[in-house]
Amino acid sequence: MNRLIAFCGLDCAQCEAYIATQANDNAAKERIAAKWRVQYNAPDLPIAAATCDGCVTVGGRAGGYCPQCPIRACGIARAVANCAHCADYDACDKLADWFKSVPTARVTLDEIRRAL
Repeated sequence: MNRLIAFCGLDCAQCEAYIATQANDNAAKERIAAKWRVQYNAPDLPIAAATCDGCVTVGGRAGGYCPQCPIRACGIARAVANCAHCADYDACDKLADWFKSVPTARVTLDEIRRAL
């Protein structure tokens, strides 16, 4: 499977919302939205939250937390493929906090950075 690495280091291609959107599977998107309503205590969460073309897609459909994500907003503003390509990668407070919660994201971005 191809990878689609988000600004933060997550792989959008493995996200259930991304997969359902790309398959045009509305039933799957509704199941995902129903699960997220409970998981995130968001009873009014619309199906649009489970409709996503990947967070690095500017102008596409961005679901879940993507529209509010400060890491995504920064990556778009800096016009980088993902945060591994940013000159301020090592000193980024946004990423430091994120990596505490999702250390695998750091591993992914570090691998990309080493390959640059």
